[in-house]
Amino acid sequence: MSMLTTLFLMEHYGPRLSMEQLAQVLGLAVATLHARIARGELGIPTYVDGKMRFADVRDVAEYLDIKRQEAQDALLAH
Repeated sequence: MSMLTTLFLMEHYGPRLSMEQLAQVLGLAVATLHARIARGELGIPTYVDGKMRFADVRDVAEYLDIKRQEAQDALLAH
């Protein structure tokens, strides 16, 4: 995982992201994000604390780094 990605997200959002913040980072509508979570298709672990759902900034950074690597690999494969 890239520390740069983690530090960027941490600076902007803190140690955990609300679903609204996560949707913004991923470029999704909040409803789409909730649907992906419900179907188990998000690829980022989330947890409930109180009545709100969150994602840990480290998990989000790792997901973004993996997606970046997948895109680079696909580009090189062509």
